[in-house]
Amino acid sequence: MSLSDIDDVIRLQKINAALVDRVEQAMDQQRNAFSLFQTAISLEGQVRRRTDELTSALHRLEETNIELARQKDISERANRSKTQFLAAASHDILQPLNAAQLTISSLYDLQVSDQARSMVDQVERSLDTMNELLRTLLDISKLDAGVTTPRFASVPIPPILASVLSDLRPIAQKKGLRLRVAVTNDCVYTDRLMLRRALQNLITNAIRYTDRGGVLIGTRRQGDSISIEIIDTGAGIHEDQQEKIFEEFHRGPLPQGDAEHGTGLGLGLAIVRRLMTALKHEVSVSSKPGKGSVFRIRAKRADAPPSIAATAPAPSPSIPANANLTGKKILVIENDPAVLEAMAGLLSKWGCYYRIARSTPQALEALDNNSWLPDLIIADHHLDFGHLGTDTLERLFAVLPARIPAILATADASQGLAEHAKALGVEHLPKPVKPAQLRALATHLINSGK
Repeated sequence: MSLSDIDDVIRLQKINAALVDRVEQAMDQQRNAFSLFQTAISLEGQVRRRTDELTSALHRLEETNIELARQKDISERANRSKTQFLAAASHDILQPLNAAQLTISSLYDLQVSDQARSMVDQVERSLDTMNELLRTLLDISKLDAGVTTPRFASVPIPPILASVLSDLRPIAQKKGLRLRVAVTNDCVYTDRLMLRRALQNLITNAIRYTDRGGVLIGTRRQGDSISIEIIDTGAGIHEDQQEKIFEEFHRGPLPQGDAEHGTGLGLGLAIVRRLMTALKHEVSVSSKPGKGSVFRIRAKRADAPPSIAATAPAPSPSIPANANLTGKKILVIENDPAVLEAMAGLLSKWGCYYRIARSTPQALEALDNNSWLPDLIIADHHLDFGHLGTDTLERLFAVLPARIPAILATADASQGLAEHAKALGVEHLPKPVKPAQLRALATHLINSGK
């Protein structure tokens, strides 16, 4: 049917409206497609810009990470350098300090008045304070730099406390304090030397800040853990100070009337916090002013080692009644002139015959083809020409016809050296050496050798 055959106006209007509607729909679809096309182009541009921004941010982050790694490396090298410097500096400083302490003993005996001897005692206490400060600073440096790492093992608690209290009991007795122990026969998973140092610092602090009463050291089982508690009847600590006491050089008010308190440096608890962090042990304190304090170390319980007796340290020898070294032959291997001079004066006062060597060849020469056999060898570790005391002792032991007792007296406090000395079967004595301690140990070794 052609358009001319349609005479119905209404039908024509409907057809026209349908055609217009279809055209409009087609146009709308085209506009929508074009709009979508424009939107796609816009989104693509946004994605490209965001990608460029992310890429740039990633580049900056990578550069920042590289810089952080570089700064971390610089910091680690600085820490290692600081530790090495402090180790070397402390060794160099401890050598004259050792000479001073050896000399001060001879000076004390030369004094005839009580006032002069009191002044010598005061100088000796100052030297002890300097020694404590130097060693503590070195320990803090090593712990901060991560140089000191724990050697975990099953460690019985009673022998450690017995060793610590053998050193501290005379101090408590001098103050009129009771020092009591109530510990279980348990073991903890820890580093023996680091735990001992922490306990020594805590018990020393308890004695220092207690005027009346005493100190109780006990243990408490808590599930699979052991809590070692140091309880004192001292002045106590205010709540707002209980966290600050673990900071460096922070000291509480000292009790009156005790000259020994003047040696406190405010570093003992800082060392304890660092040691416990390295060991992953918990350390806490609870205290009431006027009632005393309780310090706790919480460590993981462990099974007993195969031989507990083998882990118990031998008690430090005291000066025996027959501590007479007159006529004994001593070979001194040392390269520091001041220490040599002090040792010569000390051994002469004790009535010893001695020979001096500054290196391995001189030590071998002092034996005079084994025609002169010493009763005791006292050796430093760092000698002339880079020679080491441990190597020198090994050479001497190889040529001597009989095993001679020996002391490795050194300012090198490294754990490796102490273990090397133990493996050699010689006593390791950290410098500065106190004359009474040296004399007691020398007498003990010579008598034991006989």
